[in-house]
Amino acid sequence: MSDDIVASVVRQWQAVSPGLDTGPMELIGRINRCAALLQQAEDAPLRAAGLNRAEFDLLGAVRRTGRELTPGELARETFSSGAAVTKRLRALQERGLVERRGDDRDRRVTYVGLTEEGRGLVDRLLPQQLAYERSVLAGLDEPARDRLSAQLSELLVQLEGRLGGAGR
Repeated sequence: MSDDIVASVVRQWQAVSPGLDTGPMELIGRINRCAALLQQAEDAPLRAAGLNRAEFDLLGAVRRTGRELTPGELARETFSSGAAVTKRLRALQERGLVERRGDDRDRRVTYVGLTEEGRGLVDRLLPQQLAYERSVLAGLDEPARDRLSAQLSELLVQLEGRLGGAGR
């Protein structure tokens, strides 16, 4: 196996400080580097549709739950701040992909739902996005993907339990 950039960084740190335990850096550094590279890939199908990942995640959250969501629920579903959700919803509403509805009993509450155009876009894009993601991961065979997914799931559960997160 050829060295990745993290292996090079670790070797440099070990040369400077030979007794240093770089194990955490090796794992977290690789996770962070993978995440950065995946974000740089910019999700070609989404970009072609004029969306970014965060906007698609909002649309997907409404679609997969099958009901209208409040902006607060969307923030929790997408691990986003309320301000970020508000900004994204405004852009999606201007494009005619979502609509907001006020609560009859509490005017402070609004609900977000997909328009027919929004639902159609999600339903059309999701298979394309999954095919794209499958091609990004093509260098790993299915057993390797399954092992990595299980290990990352275990790490995620531990981190959510200790550091907070979307505890469901």
